[in-house]
Amino acid sequence: MDKLEILYQDRNVIIISKPCGLMSVGFEGYRGKTAENIVENILRKKGEYSQKYRPLAVHRLDRDTSGVMMFAANERAQKVIMDSWHEMVKHRKYIALSETPVNFTKYGILPESGLIDDKLSYNAYNVGYVKDRDEKNDDNRNARTNSKSQINSNTRANKKEITARTHFRVLKSSTKFTLFELELDTGRKNQIRAHLASKGYPIAGDSNYRAHTNPFERLCLHARTLEYVDPWTGDTHSFEVAEPEEWGKMIK
Repeated sequence: MDKLEILYQDRNVIIISKPCGLMSVGFEGYRGKTAENIVENILRKKGEYSQKYRPLAVHRLDRDTSGVMMFAANERAQKVIMDSWHEMVKHRKYIALSETPVNFTKYGILPESGLIDDKLSYNAYNVGYVKDRDEKNDDNRNARTNSKSQINSNTRANKKEITARTHFRVLKSSTKFTLFELELDTGRKNQIRAHLASKGYPIAGDSNYRAHTNPFERLCLHARTLEYVDPWTGDTHSFEVAEPEEWGKMIK
């Protein structure tokens, strides 16, 4: 695992470069390392940590996604950031190395750039996915035949769908791999992974979405850019950490 790096800090925010394989924050009962407690330890070693200055989550990256991530540095800042997230954050760009579809007949051909706005559902394991055509037809039939009875909420096909919007641009492509730049209008769990897989482009190394390759022994998804307007000063801050250059070299 690469080393976590603090890219920037002021009285209200802490910006880090999170390595792949590290949880952003923990959950009840989790005792492993997280980006949050590593940052906390760094602040303690520098004599900067206190209950009034400590890392607090405002968004998350999946465990296996690397890249630029923000923490609030105090409880007041956490509330301000979370309440104004969509206004203050101007750009969050990701890079993904995906498998190129073998059969374009099934999925169609993606244009060089565009928008994927398919709604997401979540299964019993809280993994996001886009319902396929047959599943949506089943939902419609169930809705008609069960209009007067409760449908089992634990079944995969009847999970509630939520809006998700992913802008994409193809940077490089070959018969085996495609390198995407992606930007989110919504920050849903597994959004990029589910959206690309639904179009036949599972991210390399992503066994949850049936990728067949794992060339770098990791999920090939990286949060490259974070740009935001500071709610307290009005200044624009932009941070960028490049994806591994080997990803581009996979496409010849």
